[in-house]
Amino acid sequence: MNDAPEERTAPARTAVADRIAAAFADAGVDGVVHAVDIDRGTETGWEADRLVCTASVHKLCLLLALHRLAAAGRIDLTERVECPVEGRTPGGTGLAAMLDAPRMSLRDLAYLMIAVSDNAAADLLLARVGLEEVNRTTEALGLRRTRAVESFAATQEGMREDAGPAGARALTDPLVLARLRALDPAHGNRSTPRELTRLLAALWRDEFLPAAHGAAVRRLLGLQVWPHRLASGFPFDDVQVFGKTGTLPTLRAEVGVVEYPDGGRYAVAVFTRAADTGHVVPAADAVIGVVGRIAVDGLRGAP
Repeated sequence: MNDAPEERTAPARTAVADRIAAAFADAGVDGVVHAVDIDRGTETGWEADRLVCTASVHKLCLLLALHRLAAAGRIDLTERVECPVEGRTPGGTGLAAMLDAPRMSLRDLAYLMIAVSDNAAADLLLARVGLEEVNRTTEALGLRRTRAVESFAATQEGMREDAGPAGARALTDPLVLARLRALDPAHGNRSTPRELTRLLAALWRDEFLPAAHGAAVRRLLGLQVWPHRLASGFPFDDVQVFGKTGTLPTLRAEVGVVEYPDGGRYAVAVFTRAADTGHVVPAADAVIGVVGRIAVDGLRGAP
């Protein structure tokens, strides 16, 4: 696969693009976004073809690969696997935070992987599915710049190595962050905002998975618990947001679909890198919702 960057022209300076650029600047982040009306095909964005590190957003690609195998009869989603404590991929949620060793079905591991972004559950599924199957799935969707190259445990181990003896404390040091391979899309799991909205649009139109499997995937994306990024831009009881977040030092992202009660459906992908190296930067989280809303309002013709 050729991962060389595609030649890109400068973003069109539309009113929507200007508002997006201003929102990113006000939040102190370097950001990219793409949004598409799933049924009409109209789109808007900012640097939508820039290659980005996907972080936990790539769990969505793993989920599609899992259901693609299940639809082909090659995996039984009710198959139960042991979840040992020893060797678990670290993380603060799901299995990664549990003290005991349950036995869980593949589909329940998928729930933890998406709903709370459980790294341990994701790597158990990845061991069953395989990196190459994940890549065959995205290739089948025509996503030639979307690539899985390592497990979530490998990403974390790479960060530990790059951080050096100071460990996690060093991950707010700009000099350390500059050498993190995890933040280099040429090194790790990667995609572009435009390719990820293409994936979501195909999933929502039932063009890639059989309808039952597509519905199962959409259900899990609707169960994600994090309200502070994309969903924060759509605080309405009658608007539903489905999504998957991704986080690394200074990197915050979310891809998802916003559904309006009038039937409008919009796929959105937002990736940001914050100038502030702190672990808690509320403005960098919130701008994902702000920019997502600007993009969707632009597609809906809102003033």
